[in-house]
Amino acid sequence: MKKTVIVTGGAGFIGSNFIFHMLGKYADYRIVCLDKLTYAGNLSTLESVLDKPNFRFVKADICDRAAVCALFEEEKPDIVVNFAAESHVDRSIESPDVFLQTNIIGTATLMGACRKYGVARFHQVSTDEVYGDLPLDRPDLFFTENTPLHTSSPYSSSKASADLLVLAYYRTYGLPVSISRCSNNYGPYHFPEKLIPLMIANALNDKPLPVYGKGENVRDWLYVEDHCKAIDLIIHKGRVGEVYNVGGHNEMANIDIVKLICKELGKPESLITYVADRKGHDLRYAIDPAKIHRELGWLPETKFADGIKKTIKWYLENREWWETIVSGEYKDYYERMYGDRK
Repeated sequence: MKKTVIVTGGAGFIGSNFIFHMLGKYADYRIVCLDKLTYAGNLSTLESVLDKPNFRFVKADICDRAAVCALFEEEKPDIVVNFAAESHVDRSIESPDVFLQTNIIGTATLMGACRKYGVARFHQVSTDEVYGDLPLDRPDLFFTENTPLHTSSPYSSSKASADLLVLAYYRTYGLPVSISRCSNNYGPYHFPEKLIPLMIANALNDKPLPVYGKGENVRDWLYVEDHCKAIDLIIHKGRVGEVYNVGGHNEMANIDIVKLICKELGKPESLITYVADRKGHDLRYAIDPAKIHRELGWLPETKFADGIKKTIKWYLENREWWETIVSGEYKDYYERMYGDRK
């Protein structure tokens, strides 16, 4: 059955991979990408699909009610998947207001449009960071959907606020919603300010590899394609009003990841530089994905040892993509592509 899906933040890392997944799997779906193209949105990521007849790109801010409603009026979407978010913890510590505006007000604006135009499903892409952190000496503890929210940064607080708002719209207005909370993603098109792509890029250029504190912080890593498959399942078969945790069961300390990248690239560990720790740095994230496995049959398919090799290979083969980001030139891509299309 033909459906129209609006994907917000689709020029970002996970959103773009989700668009590729959906276009590859559902030939009869119309996929519309709504993205403001902030510093982390890169239209060149979507270059391979820009001319597909069932794909459309729209540059707009999810906080712009008029623009959002105009798009919904035109496209009459069946499903809206909200990836659009400010997501870098360090940036949220420096400039929290931007995070509150995009992550909370933007989500509310989208849900208002969903109510007005009768969207069949609004899906909010959230994060395991809303649960706070776990102690390093308790490997038996995991985040479940019933774990209390206990945020550490302006970023995670803004995402938790949005989650609560989404659930309130379900209870108060009957808006058909779902939420997924994922662990750290990695894979192709990851913006090179995040740990794995930053370390790959710096190592390839023989630059210092900055590691917070002693690098003991542990994250649960999820290959981005596995995450996209989980969201696909949730929006089509997941229960309305429910939260689903999506985790990779791939826990790694930051320092071990950096050393692994050095080994894979044949670079010396002497490049590693320890820097002052992040304020309020969470110790450990670990997700229990039992609910989504039990209800929807989802399990992560990619082991970290395989996924990190595929990721490093992608960055080696696509140097131009991340080098234009490091240089800042990617910001001109929109004008080159769309300057004459207005």
